[in-house]
Amino acid sequence: MTPGAKNLITDVAGLRVGNAADATLKSGTTVLTADRPFTAAVHIMGGAPGTRETDLLAPDKTVAGVDALVLSGGSAYGLDACSGVVEGLRAIGRGFRLGPAIVPIVPGAIVFDLLNGGAKDWPTNPYPALGRAAFDAAAVEFDLGTAGAGTGALTGMQKGGLGSASLVLDSGHTVGALVVANPIGSVTTPGERHFWAAPFEIDGEFGGLGPDPAAGLGRAMRSRKLEAMADLAGAAVSSNGTNTTIAIVATDATLSKAEAQRMATAAHDGMARAIVPSHGPHDGDLVFAAATGAHPRGDPAANMLDLCHAASLCLARAIARAVYEARAEPGDILPCWPA
Repeated sequence: MTPGAKNLITDVAGLRVGNAADATLKSGTTVLTADRPFTAAVHIMGGAPGTRETDLLAPDKTVAGVDALVLSGGSAYGLDACSGVVEGLRAIGRGFRLGPAIVPIVPGAIVFDLLNGGAKDWPTNPYPALGRAAFDAAAVEFDLGTAGAGTGALTGMQKGGLGSASLVLDSGHTVGALVVANPIGSVTTPGERHFWAAPFEIDGEFGGLGPDPAAGLGRAMRSRKLEAMADLAGAAVSSNGTNTTIAIVATDATLSKAEAQRMATAAHDGMARAIVPSHGPHDGDLVFAAATGAHPRGDPAANMLDLCHAASLCLARAIARAVYEARAEPGDILPCWPA
């Protein structure tokens, strides 16, 4: 397995990603779309998810393909970013057709970034416009770190962000991951330089420092994030619902909805490798899976194991890259990863 040419989820041919953000708001939206509808599934392991249209992705539901997937900041407000994407798809005639009616299928998920130093006193919900702008900006090249839905993301000890990574398998199939890292847990070991995901790093893609020889067992549970939120709020802040890591893993292989769901499930291993702790009761940890079907599988059983393993590796690397690529901006309440 080697990274694709861009080391982005868009190494999966046909996929495009668009970002839109508001620096004053310290929030934004990221959209993944494709040239044509694609198979999608989801697996949720966090205790406090925020989602739209995810029931449609269950293997027993009749929707065969979706037109886009949305990752957004803004907590419950951010779910309306999907409406902006629906508007953009309808404008170009994309969606489920029933006579003259067009219904774009756009599942989405959100992270909580309402206590991060940004201005949240908007008179009108800004997320539909951010969703439309992100859809309109969709391309094969896109920014990481403080970009799109990762603009206002925070991890336990430093700024989070938007991350991506890819792998090309020996079979020729490509797998990629796209993630908004906003967990209560830490992406770095207690010294704050080494990444928990370091054993899975390729070609120094997030600093090349290697594993931390003094990492211990992750027993330290301090969250600088909660401390900074409490200072901003002027009162103690519960971790309930204030954290989430949301991701998409994608492949060009042909997958059924059930197989896509299995790939999403396996990809959660990458989250656990990169964030300590993860999948807590107050995280909304979620992974979408997307399959374009452009590259049929020769041996379905063997390929499925490889695809699942690659998805978990890509997600772990993407989470570390999200923090590594974050940049300092005015009004930040947490520092960036130390260079």
